[in-house]
Amino acid sequence: MDTQTAALDAPDTASLIAAARALAPGLRARAAETDALRRLPDENVVEMKQAGLFRVIQPERSGGWQMDFHAHLDVVEEIAAGCGSSGWCLGVLQIHSWVAGLLTERAQNDIYDADPDALIAAVLNARGKARKTTEGYVVEGFWPFGSGSEHSSWMILGAQVLGDDDAVLDEGCFLIPAADVEINDDWRVAGLRGTGSCSLVVKGADVPAHRFISFTEGRGGKTPGAHLHDGTLFDAPLAPSLAIALCGPAVGIAAGAIRDFIAYVPGRTNPHLRGVAQIDSPLTHQTVAEAQVQVDMARVLLHRAADDIHAAAANGGQMNIEGRARIRMDSAYAVRLCMDAVESIFLACGGSGLAEKHPVQRAWRDLHAINQHALLQLTTNAEIYGRTLLGLDPGSDIL
Repeated sequence: MDTQTAALDAPDTASLIAAARALAPGLRARAAETDALRRLPDENVVEMKQAGLFRVIQPERSGGWQMDFHAHLDVVEEIAAGCGSSGWCLGVLQIHSWVAGLLTERAQNDIYDADPDALIAAVLNARGKARKTTEGYVVEGFWPFGSGSEHSSWMILGAQVLGDDDAVLDEGCFLIPAADVEINDDWRVAGLRGTGSCSLVVKGADVPAHRFISFTEGRGGKTPGAHLHDGTLFDAPLAPSLAIALCGPAVGIAAGAIRDFIAYVPGRTNPHLRGVAQIDSPLTHQTVAEAQVQVDMARVLLHRAADDIHAAAANGGQMNIEGRARIRMDSAYAVRLCMDAVESIFLACGGSGLAEKHPVQRAWRDLHAINQHALLQLTTNAEIYGRTLLGLDPGSDIL
């Protein structure tokens, strides 16, 4: 089956959302298989490629649709409502295509000239080590949580650039072909089981200089590739964009779980309350109503953050520290709202909700996994935002 979508006309946002919604039932039918594989089935990736879903925020000059973060959130939500692991991989692979648009022109061409559908896995934390050579860098390291790596042809990996005396000269990301990266088969976890988020290992890869981007400059809005694109999408501030890009799956997973609960309740009775129908219980009414409002609140927070990111992009990428800290807080709070919503309906499912085949328990596991992501830790983000509101140093450079 041909996976290329290069011949597709550029769609509008509504048609992409509709395409994602149409794929969701099939992804849902393969959700148990996805968990068992511990990575996305090839079929899932092929279908999303053919629908053009990986191209939502990919640069237009590289064959992408170059939409906005609202489209990103909406499309990812629809996929995640069918399969949380597929939604997670779609979300992170989309944002990695956006990061690719910040690289040098040569690096962007390296990725997309041969294949506009090329996927990019990434671990942006500077866990690796790099040393300068006459033509570039030698990079080595170990990076856990490489979501979607088995379906990717390129990796963007973070590393410190060290001098001869091991002093840190810079830190940033390196674009490396997948052939130079070893994927450890170590993704054996409770939630997001199907994301294939295995650890990645590089042992002395030679990376040309044009495939490096500095974090120091990138956080300040100076990237070698943003100027190549029309519009302002690639002027968006880096850390806030990366933060909300992780959140769309949570909204979709929670929304899907609420729909599953609504379908599950009719016909259920409570033998300990003289066989009363669960659907007639005021507690059921309150549970589903509050869960729905929590998901709605999460969605509103994320789209407000997208508005603010786009406003900053239109202003040359400038965003004050309080705004940056608030978006990190909003992102963490949004995914916590989604987890809390599903926590309540999971408990309302009773013992039968523990069955492996029950979709609500999968949503419950997946949302706990999302809330464990380092960038989405609620307590950490609350501390950063609280310090900012109090006029103190935020205590973090990842803003």
